[in-house]
Amino acid sequence: MNPHQPVSGLGVRIFAALILVLCVAALTAWLVALVIGPAIFHDHMLMADQAGSSSGVILHAEEAFDAAWQISLLLALAAAFITSVFVTIFLVRRLVKPIRDVRGAVNKVAAGDYSARAPQGSIGAEFSELIGAFNTMASELDQTEHTRKRLLSDLAHEMRTPVATVDGYLEAMQDGVAQADDETLNMLREQTERLTRLAEDISLVSAAEEQRLSMHSAPVRASDLLTAAASQTRRRYQDHGVSLRIHASDHAQNAVITVDRNRIGQVLTNLLDNALQHTVPGDEVILTAQLTKTSVILEVADTGQGIAAEHLPHIFERFYRVDTARDRKHGGSGIGLAIVRSIVTAHAGTVGARSEGPDEGAVFTVTLPRDRPGP
Repeated sequence: MNPHQPVSGLGVRIFAALILVLCVAALTAWLVALVIGPAIFHDHMLMADQAGSSSGVILHAEEAFDAAWQISLLLALAAAFITSVFVTIFLVRRLVKPIRDVRGAVNKVAAGDYSARAPQGSIGAEFSELIGAFNTMASELDQTEHTRKRLLSDLAHEMRTPVATVDGYLEAMQDGVAQADDETLNMLREQTERLTRLAEDISLVSAAEEQRLSMHSAPVRASDLLTAAASQTRRRYQDHGVSLRIHASDHAQNAVITVDRNRIGQVLTNLLDNALQHTVPGDEVILTAQLTKTSVILEVADTGQGIAAEHLPHIFERFYRVDTARDRKHGGSGIGLAIVRSIVTAHAGTVGARSEGPDEGAVFTVTLPRDRPGP
């Protein structure tokens, strides 16, 4: 579509419509005045003639009447015509410019420029709502496109290291520089497992965000969730010299919630693994459960590195890392917290994080509704 092309002839149509209305009104007024007015006036003059008026006076009065109504009607129609022209030009400018602006913004969005916005108009509430809806849509598309580009960039970066490592070792083995011993094979298997884990994690997050995540909910005690998660990670905590404790109130221990036990277990183990990555020997991680009237609150609190305030709003985004070098060293996929958010959201719950700053530890909170029915 040519941006300089008139917008569907809207201005011409409005102008033609007003002129048509004006012409019909003028023709009607002219016919009425021409057919009815003189006849009525002539009858009155005949009555006056019978009363003694001369015929010359009657003829002169009729001519004066014809001249008066024709001039009056002509002036009235001229004033109406001029007014309609100015009103039409004013309306056309008020209407066509915002529509052209919207059309230009639409063309930019269609061409892939999602930063385009239509300026707010003042021609009516309905048109303002239309522009607002378009700008909201463009903003969401812009955010989605930004996320897509960052996702592809981060995904390519995540895959580059294991692929380069595997390719390098395979080339060295072909050249006879390296041998296919147990150490080399174990390293190659670790890299392929890292790629597999990355693919699985991305698939899980995508399925959760598209509401395709398989769920098998059943009643389970909160204390059982804590115990199972701690059992799966305790060995790693011992190897790193980090203390792991469980604390749950008496009411929370026996609280029963309807969730997918394996999925919530994955949430807690991801949070515990994340805490382990950001603690050092001698630090402590506490896994707690609290109970309210409507929900069960699970928390993972650590005394580790903490999180700066500018990172807190983004830590649940895919591939977002507070400490890039440290996190990649652990070989994670970079979307563990994104998985946590996706699974918790699928359970109609919420997840959040807070920290007083670097070296002040961090607390991750998962809130799950108590009365959520199973599927």
